[in-house]
Amino acid sequence: MPLTLVTIAPSHYCEKARWALDRAGMRYEERRHIPLLHYVVTLPVARQRTVPILVTPHGSIKDSTEILEFVDRALDEPRRLFPHEPQLRREVVDLEGAFDRRLGPATRRFAYFYLTQDPDVFVKTVTAGMGPLPRGVAGALATPLIVAMRRGLKLTKEGAERSRARIHEAFEMVEARLADGRRYLTGERFTAADLTFAALGAPVVLPPEYGSWLPALGSLPTFADDLEAFRGRPAGQFILRLFREDRGRRSTKDAQQRAVNGLV
Repeated sequence: MPLTLVTIAPSHYCEKARWALDRAGMRYEERRHIPLLHYVVTLPVARQRTVPILVTPHGSIKDSTEILEFVDRALDEPRRLFPHEPQLRREVVDLEGAFDRRLGPATRRFAYFYLTQDPDVFVKTVTAGMGPLPRGVAGALATPLIVAMRRGLKLTKEGAERSRARIHEAFEMVEARLADGRRYLTGERFTAADLTFAALGAPVVLPPEYGSWLPALGSLPTFADDLEAFRGRPAGQFILRLFREDRGRRSTKDAQQRAVNGLV
């Protein structure tokens, strides 16, 4: 039984899992689903609403960090995302957890606030790599999906401004760590902290190597100034470099060819 990754195409938590699996060279099938309609799959499979979910021969793994830990068990120490050395491991775990709790929700709300302002771009983004049937369903349901997402994620101007502040806090913390010239957040080694920061920060810098199609920089004019500002910061440049040098080993086209169209 092959590994199956249940996702929403543009989700940065799903990108976090995809990146870890791709980096380890693990073979898996990605099943992409339309936001909100994905509940039809995730509730029976894992009794939860969130993705990613990795279905393995031994059961389902229901959290992006747990997927990273699963992948890590197959790697030799030098390539592990969570190093064996206790002090370094604690540092990585603390950073990874902080990004998961604060940066991830902030970039999700901030990006979706702008993405849902253009139904055509919204549909193209959430159905990337999917076939005609899901694209048609998403197009027909675009307005109710957008309304439901705005309510569920509290996609208001005030909420977006609070999220912007949290993103700035995370970027400032990362920039302080990088100020001494280190290559990665914990020194000279790529870890789960780097992968998680890059994946969860990606919605506000739009790296071209992202594992699913994202809108072009100029396709959301009301978002463009923020994107340019985040991209221009040292933390934004750090994200772009990590995607270019590590994530770029697997192109978006390859990822989409590997994906299996979800019916919902």
